This record gives sequence, structure tokens and C-alpha cells, in this order.
Amino acid sequence: MARAELRGVVALDGPSGTGKSTVARQLATGGGAAYLDTGAMYRAVTAAVLRAGVDPADAAAVERVARTTELWIGTDPQRPWVAIDGSGVDLEIRGPEVTGAVSAVSAVPALREVLVAEQRRLVREALDEPGGVVVEGRDIGTAVVPDAELKVYLTASADARAERRNTQDAAAGQTADLASTRADVRRRDALDSGRQVSPLRMADDAVELDTTELDVPEVLEQLRKLAECRGLLAEGSRG
Repeated sequence: MARAELRGVVALDGPSGTGKSTVARQLATGGGAAYLDTGAMYRAVTAAVLRAGVDPADAAAVERVARTTELWIGTDPQRPWVAIDGSGVDLEIRGPEVTGAVSAVSAVPALREVLVAEQRRLVREALDEPGGVVVEGRDIGTAVVPDAELKVYLTASADARAERRNTQDAAAGQTADLASTRADVRRRDALDSGRQVSPLRMADDAVELDTTELDVPEVLEQLRKLAECRGLLAEGSRG
């Protein structure tokens, strides 16, 4: 049965709680494309830093951990996974300890250099296969794949993002306080947008999409329309 398949690179950027991961995976799945969650890579290194007892603010120590940790990540949107040193860390990287430290770890310039190089390699590898790749993070359109055929910057109000984070935490069995979550969302926004290397910002040629009042199907519909307008959807035979 023919269906529209995704070609090229779709770069999805934006702060936490905008729905990037959910829509990126579904867009890739529906379009027969690969999927790369760059945030999971930074979280995995953060988990390694915490396991090693390293201060997330110690840039030199973070760099040492990053260069000596073996990091693997899957690009199948239906079965995403991430591992460090042969051990799966999918649940660990979503815990409160990693969430609280990931922005500080991600701000280390040497770490970003290591991971951006790996992310670019994974994108090239995905494009060697039939189909495209959906890449999500905070610096995809500005630093990782600045020549992506489609760049979309997802945004939403701080309150909406905090509520979404609370819902996700509750579903994962974690206690959630809305006021604390809202404060953490704003803290991460400030850290991510204020770092010296590859700060969170919208690329000049990106399309901004406010998801505050949109549900997942509505966001997906907007993304598919944008991809179609850029000529990134082609009739295929998978499915």
C-alpha cells in the first residue's frame, strides 16, 4: 500500500515540554524515516557523569567522562533506545537526578563538540539508507544540521509545558508538583538559552510552531504540511 515517505532532514528544535519527542517519533514512523533524539545523548552522558561521581559543573571532568564513555543510540522511531558502556539507560536518563543535571553537563563546550560530531555521523548514516531522518533537540537547525531541508522551532507557554511535564512524570510513576515543575522548566530555559556554545535559539530560517493550544495530531498535521510544501514527502510503497 502506497504512502507518503519522508525524504531529507527535518530538524525539530525547542525547549522542554513542547512535544518534540512525541511528534518527532510519530512523524518519522509515519514517514518511514529514521529518528534521532539528541537530548537522549546528552542525558546518557549526564547519567555517566553522575555514576562516576563527577560534579556536573566541572568541565574538565565532564569532558573526560564523555571521551571515555561508550555511547550507543538507536534510530528506529518505533524502538528508540540508548546505552552507555553496554548498559541500557532508557529509564535512568528520564529520572529527576539526570533531569536536574543535564543542562549543566550539556553546557560543557568539549562535550558538545564530541556529541555534535557523533550526531552528524548518525545523520549521514541515516541518509545513506532510503528515506529521511527526523532529528530533535535544542541546536539541530543552528549547529548540528544547519543545512536541513526543513527546520521547525516548537514552542509553548511555560504553564502548558509544565503541565505536560507533570503528566509525563505522573505516567512514569514519579511524584510531580506543578509549581516545582514550572520553576524547573524556567530554570532549564535560562540555562539552555544562556550557554556560550550552541545556545537554544530559533534558526533564522526556521518555522516557529506554537503548540500551546494544539494536540499531537494537530501538530503532526502542521509538520506534514510543512514537509509537503518543502517537497520532502514522496509516494512510497512501504507500509
